[in-house]
Amino acid sequence: MTVMLFREDAYLRSAPAVVTEVTPEGGIVLDRTVFYATSGGQPGDTGTLTAEDGRVIQIAGTVHPNGDKTKIVHVPAEDQPAPRPGDKVTAAIAWERRYRLMRMHTALHLLSVVLPFPVTGGSIGEDKGRLDFDMPEVPENISALNEALNAMVAADHPVTSEWITDEEMAAKPDLIKTMKVKPPMGQGRVRLVRIGDVDLQPCGGTHVARTSEIGRLAIGKIENKGKENRRVNLNFA
Repeated sequence: MTVMLFREDAYLRSAPAVVTEVTPEGGIVLDRTVFYATSGGQPGDTGTLTAEDGRVIQIAGTVHPNGDKTKIVHVPAEDQPAPRPGDKVTAAIAWERRYRLMRMHTALHLLSVVLPFPVTGGSIGEDKGRLDFDMPEVPENISALNEALNAMVAADHPVTSEWITDEEMAAKPDLIKTMKVKPPMGQGRVRLVRIGDVDLQPCGGTHVARTSEIGRLAIGKIENKGKENRRVNLNFA
């Protein structure tokens, strides 16, 4: 298992670690990491691994191998020096990129509040994000939705996390907003992300500490993606 330090502190930019495995494809597994792996619509982190002798390995992405949520593989960019199991490194994320993803991820949780429909998909980007909703009609008053969204941002709600057991999660299906993405279960407990008194839902991603960090938002294009499926784009204003 990889100890996922970002779950307890999304603002931790670097940490010492030990290489536990190098996959046949050259992927690097650490005993602990600050790198978030691609999942739930959020891209994996990029950054560097710096060895004790000064060698720097550029990390182009991070993934869960074969869907194994207990392990994170750091994927090197091309032509990087290869570490060996047992090597000590300092893992450091590309912070500016991560922080923008954190802001947008929290913003999309707020979008699911102003549009209280089942979520059928989503994607988190550095400059914009989107959620797909099982929503029969396009909302008429987008400006009112924008006002409600930015009011929650300005309210400076705290964003916190808590844990419940898999059994408790199974007994509370009303907490699940996503229709196609299952909560991160299977490890005995599930992480919930709470935004003040406005939202609570299972999520394994990284978030800002307070909604005021998000900045102003603007709902963008709303696209038809099926009979009752609407794609709502969200931008930093």
